[in-house]
Amino acid sequence: MLTVVSANVNGVRAALRKGGLAELRAAQEAGRADVICLQEVRATTTQLEESLAEAGFTDVHVAHDESTKAGHAGVALVSRVPLADVAFGVGPVEFRRVGRWVEATVDAAGTPVRLASVYVPTGDATVPDKQAEKYRFLDAMTKRLRAHMRADGEALVVGDLNVAHREVDLKNWKGNLKNAGFLPEERAYFDTWLGIHGWVDLHRRHFGDVEGPYTWWSNRGQAFDRNVGWRIDYLLATPGLAGRCTSVEIGRAASYAERWSDHAPVYAAFA
Repeated sequence: MLTVVSANVNGVRAALRKGGLAELRAAQEAGRADVICLQEVRATTTQLEESLAEAGFTDVHVAHDESTKAGHAGVALVSRVPLADVAFGVGPVEFRRVGRWVEATVDAAGTPVRLASVYVPTGDATVPDKQAEKYRFLDAMTKRLRAHMRADGEALVVGDLNVAHREVDLKNWKGNLKNAGFLPEERAYFDTWLGIHGWVDLHRRHFGDVEGPYTWWSNRGQAFDRNVGWRIDYLLATPGLAGRCTSVEIGRAASYAERWSDHAPVYAAFA
């Protein structure tokens, strides 16, 4: 049995103040989150560890890919099971130790699972350099995913991938056809991963071909209250591990006032 949660915390120190870390700690203590995969930590490793301690986390193993840019990006694994063979970064030097990829091996009922927490650059269709950076990252990610699929064993890649794959993955898809996050070129990467490479989108396998459920809502207007959201947080599994997935849950807050991030955590359990 293994339980995992992916959560873009929108700043770990802010999540501590708003009760987000307490929610994640309670989930871990309840057995719903053996491994917590964080994105947008936006803190130093010392600050992350201090925040976890203040939230009551004890006896956890932490692997943090800290961004070289203060207050920016950052991904981490916070696990109550040991983390083996920890690795940081993906692809070329440009994406090593910049707070966007951390992976390690965890034990799932006797089966080793390679688990990665990922934060893909947002990109910007109006700023060529930013969008080009996103495509370079997605290229590097494609090579890593292909390597994991070809290797022996199971793998799980989770995080804020900053792309809505299909029309059912965002409310206002017609209005975003030319915007980063729903560009045809971005979505084509997911076609490759899920089609040619064989990765399984656990969200879609669990919920089916329905609208949403969404995982991110803009803080502007009444996007959350009206459920005008995007599904940009993913759990991608190798086929063998996907077959062991027993549940997927979106931890959407009950109300706008109870939100502690602009993302909702995504939980999964494996037999």
